[in-house]
Amino acid sequence: MSRSSQVSRASSAAPARGKPHTVRIIGGDWKRTPLQVLDLEGLRPTPDRVRETLFNWLGQRLEGWRCLDLFAGTGALGFEAASRGAARVLMVERNAKAARQLREIRERLSAQAVEVVEADGMRLAAGLPPNAFEVVFLDPPFGEGLLTRALDAAAPLVAEGGYLYAESGEPLALESIAALTGWHIVRQGKAGAVHYHLLQRENDE
Repeated sequence: MSRSSQVSRASSAAPARGKPHTVRIIGGDWKRTPLQVLDLEGLRPTPDRVRETLFNWLGQRLEGWRCLDLFAGTGALGFEAASRGAARVLMVERNAKAARQLREIRERLSAQAVEVVEADGMRLAAGLPPNAFEVVFLDPPFGEGLLTRALDAAAPLVAEGGYLYAESGEPLALESIAALTGWHIVRQGKAGAVHYHLLQRENDE
């Protein structure tokens, strides 16, 4: 997901000429709802088929879960979680135009569980309490060295037995990331140039 601005979520497919580029919510209460992808440099949502795979791994319903989408972009992951019953979805997006669209979608869907914050994800994560989320979604821009920093910041925020989802340009090497001691990769896959990983925190003894 290479780009110059800090906006996340990207698909390599170009939009059809003359038609808005959209992705759709895969399941849950808002199944098939389209989400428009703004024409912002480098903005690419997690593709539908990758999200479908991820939520097959997590489970079709996330009733009561607390979720953090630290690089929200189009909101595809966060709204997918809310559609499937998450109790709280905190979406963080630095780009003002993208954050405004997230708020508009939230209002249109009456997504009461969703909170949109326009902020730098790394700075905001530093101020969040530990063990606050069942799952944290991480899809930072590729090629800017953000993923390792994001994993360091996000790992303490996940409750025992909870999950981190991470997208990257190459497979993760857990042994090289100190913050991921006590974590393991549950599932992983590859779609085009994107590697995606679901990590789980082990329960403390």
